[in-house]
Amino acid sequence: MNDDLRRAVQKALPGVRADLEALIRIPSVSADPAAAGDLRRCAELTARLFRAGAAQEVRILDDVPGGRPVVLASCPAPPGRPTVLLYAHYDVQPAGDPALWSSGPFEPRESGGRLYGRGSADDKAGIATHLAALRAHAGRPPVGVVVVIEGDEEIGSPTLGAFLDRHRDRLAADVIMLADSENVEAGVPSFTTMLRGLANCVVEVRTLAESVHSGTYGGAAPDALTVLCRLLATLHDEDGHVAVDGMVTGRPPRTAYPAERFRAEAGVLDGVRLLGSGTIAERVWTGPAATVLAIDAPPVSGAANALTASARAKVSLRLAPGDDAVRARAALARHLREHTPWGAKVEVTEAELAQPYAADTRGPAFDAARRAYQRAFGAEVVELGGGGAIPFVAEFAAAYPEAAVLITSPGGDPAARAHSTDENLHLADFERACLAEAFLLAELAELDDWPRPGR
Repeated sequence: MNDDLRRAVQKALPGVRADLEALIRIPSVSADPAAAGDLRRCAELTARLFRAGAAQEVRILDDVPGGRPVVLASCPAPPGRPTVLLYAHYDVQPAGDPALWSSGPFEPRESGGRLYGRGSADDKAGIATHLAALRAHAGRPPVGVVVVIEGDEEIGSPTLGAFLDRHRDRLAADVIMLADSENVEAGVPSFTTMLRGLANCVVEVRTLAESVHSGTYGGAAPDALTVLCRLLATLHDEDGHVAVDGMVTGRPPRTAYPAERFRAEAGVLDGVRLLGSGTIAERVWTGPAATVLAIDAPPVSGAANALTASARAKVSLRLAPGDDAVRARAALARHLREHTPWGAKVEVTEAELAQPYAADTRGPAFDAARRAYQRAFGAEVVELGGGGAIPFVAEFAAAYPEAAVLITSPGGDPAARAHSTDENLHLADFERACLAEAFLLAELAELDDWPRPGR
């Protein structure tokens, strides 16, 4: 069976690779209101691809107000077999300045064993991996399959919860496979088993009715920008630990993250100290982080000699698994209000949030996944944390609490440059991921005793 599946995946790969390149060519940027037509076009292409030998029923659902079209494909479960939900997303980040790319961001290009283009790794490769695995099984896998491809992930999946509520029974699964992460390094299969959450606030401070002459009034009248700077500085102590009260710290996975490697991957300049204490894994996977994302203030170019009357900033907290995003956002808002200096007027608006997540990796589904990925990659699976928030993971886990949730990479690695210029996909790992997923569907079919969640 393994040899047959290897041959079937190899046969499917050229077509899947062409399909992936066709998806990359569509600039499906969910953050751009003008790209609505491209998002619709990408959903329609995705649906056509699953109809081509990958699934038995394919629909485009557009029934949640404010949401992008969702592609839903399915194959019924044979009697006594589990159902697996396969997730990916077709929307992508904005490309930014095309001049900063080595080639056109939406024109796929292969170089050095990598496929370049926006969405190549995040997450159109996830779509292609699911296509390859299902086509290797000739569209009739030995388990039930439900495929969900959404178009809102890069803006935080704001309508996914409503979609899951509306279609809860249709999407019920024993195993949920989310192909939207990265391997710890090329050639090493990795499962992301914990994710930090997110809690954002926008803070605005005012000190004056309007801007006034800095010479005439400076020295007694406080300017809002100085107030804001002093306020933002209270988010950390002298060693860079987060100073917002009540933040939780979790226990990281056993995977090591060397400081030298972290500095190189993050591009930390020589001589710049890292924040906080403890291992890198503790600091970026299971510890809190506070970041000033943006400041609205007069630009340096053309600045007047005047005291600024108002200034505002967007502040973000990353939350450890085990914390609660609603509670943490309230704590951040309280901190900003209580630490504003000199009696300045302050207004805090609570903004985006995402719950953190930690998986229980015990049980037959995870054991089967480890076997499948080890066989495909020829290397043992490692478990790692994710410093970034992926809101949809907690959404799926909350909707189907009895399901095993598996977060995998469709070929991304630390060099994939997701969300940055020259985003790329490690093609050898992409092929291994396709094979691993095909193996996993076969492995899960061999397991016994699979009542569906909620039954």
